[in-house]
Amino acid sequence: MQIDRIDTKLLRILQTDSQPGMQELGEAVGLSASACHRRIKAMERAGIIDGYRAMLSASALGFSLIFFVEVSLTTQSEAGLRQFEEAVRNAPEILECFLMAGSADYVLRIVARDAEDFERVHRKVLSSLPGVTRLQSNMIIRTVKTDPGLPL
Repeated sequence: MQIDRIDTKLLRILQTDSQPGMQELGEAVGLSASACHRRIKAMERAGIIDGYRAMLSASALGFSLIFFVEVSLTTQSEAGLRQFEEAVRNAPEILECFLMAGSADYVLRIVARDAEDFERVHRKVLSSLPGVTRLQSNMIIRTVKTDPGLPL
């Protein structure tokens, strides 16, 4: 699907706030509500719009620590990677997992309520992931920028 400047405007708005109604979106981009709705539905079907989510505040919900954990595995076989990734999908404390090129095989983003909770996550979750040979944890001191949007 080719996106034009109106689609790009719609995507910019929706990346910032997915709550506006079709009338409001249409007014912002110079379309009727129904034309706006058709364009958005087409972008959803094409996979350009991947979904809609509420952004939750980790600190307001009691998660005061965020870590990036570098993981090295004993093997990089297809079966080993698949087994590790399946275990990661089943661990709610692991928010994101990235297969990497470089010194670590994966980088995980982890949340914890406090140091004791992170110790629990480290001992019970991370250390029990299949094929792990090394874990390197890096604690976030302060978030400088978080922008889930793409530069359209």
